[in-house]
Parts: sequence; structure tokens; C-alpha cells
Amino acid sequence: MLLCYRHRFLFIHIAKTGGTSVRAALAPYRRRDPWRALLWACSRMSALSGHTLGIKFPRHAPAIAAREMLPREFYDGLFKFAFVRNPWDLQVSSWHHLRRERPQLVAGCADFADFLRYKLDPQRPWQYHLDTSITPQADYVTDQHGQLIVDFIGRYERLEQDFAHVCQRIGVHPPPLPHRRQARERSDYRRYYTEETARWVAAHFAADIARFGYAFDDPAALVGAKRPA
Repeated sequence: MLLCYRHRFLFIHIAKTGGTSVRAALAPYRRRDPWRALLWACSRMSALSGHTLGIKFPRHAPAIAAREMLPREFYDGLFKFAFVRNPWDLQVSSWHHLRRERPQLVAGCADFADFLRYKLDPQRPWQYHLDTSITPQADYVTDQHGQLIVDFIGRYERLEQDFAHVCQRIGVHPPPLPHRRQARERSDYRRYYTEETARWVAAHFAADIARFGYAFDDPAALVGAKRPA
């Protein structure tokens, strides 16, 4: 989550949707924030306490956390936005990301099907780096009643265009999007799936598929241009 007081925006960072690049592009605007020194001090206090003080939003906090913790008038006055991604493509990106950066978490997975089987197992112990990317994306942008509480939802599949729209709304010139933490070359995610494993993802992300209109054969998600993962 990235909160900027000067430009009055709140970015809800959903895992594996290009959010690291969005944060990097917008971070300079927060560094010019008049509240920067106080925010930095709070961030340090939070880190030194093991993030037990409740003075800093976690990286992948949902919008409901900000709405509950910030004054309602202030929250309502922010431009609140997030990016979402085709769930089938997102899981392939997560597979490559974990194999590269945290291989110990997937050491017991012989292939992508094993990875999904393990990741979606409700009996598996909770693990942050696995569970942030299987939390339904809709949960990040809705309240406890399923009502949308952000102002704009961009698509990973058109990241550059939607990011430009965000910048227009917050009144800044669109900075270049760096390709941070890119997990793989863009390819056809469908080749990783069987009919059965595709159904697993469809069942788990049914709410996202319904709300955001995604499909397994999604032309927008199959575009070959490289994007941040």
C-alpha cells in the first residue's frame, strides 16, 4: 500500500500485478510529501518494533484496512486505485517468481501442477509469500459486504495505459514504469495448464473471474509484450 498525502492518493498493491513497478514509479512523489519526515520516523518505529505498533500499512494491505484506520473523510477524499490480473496468468508468474527468489518454498513441487496442488491446499500452513498471491483480488478492493471501496481498478494487461490514467487523475506527469521483479519472459500461460489444473484456479478465483470478467482464453492476457511481473 502506498499513501501519498501531497497528491492525495492511495495505491492498493495486489501481489503479482505489476505493483512493484507502480510503487517505484510513484515513490518519488511521496518523497516530496510535506509529511515525509514524520512518515519516515513512523516507518522506522514500525520496523524496529517488528511491525507491532500499527503505524504503517503492510505492503499488501487491503483497502478495507485503510478505510478502517484512516479518518473516513480523509479516506473518501483520496484517489484510491489498484491493479488486477488474469488469475491463471498470475499463478504462472507466482510459480516463476518463487522458483527464482524463494526456491525453498517450492522445493517439494516437481512441476507447476504440484505447485498449484500444494498452494491451494486448505490444510497447508499459512505462508506469506504463497498466500498473498492466492488471496482473491476482489478482497483487496471491497468491504466486508462485497461493495467496491476504491475509485479505479486498472488491468495488468493494459498496465501502461491504465497507469497513465492514474497519473492524470492524481495530477502528475506519467513517469516511466520500470520493469521491477519481472519473473519471466511473457509467454502463453495456458501451456502450463491441464484442463484439471485450469479448473482449480477457476474455482478458487471464481469471485475475481466474475467481478473482473476474466477468462482462461483471455486475448488481452496473451499479448506478447514484456510487462513487470
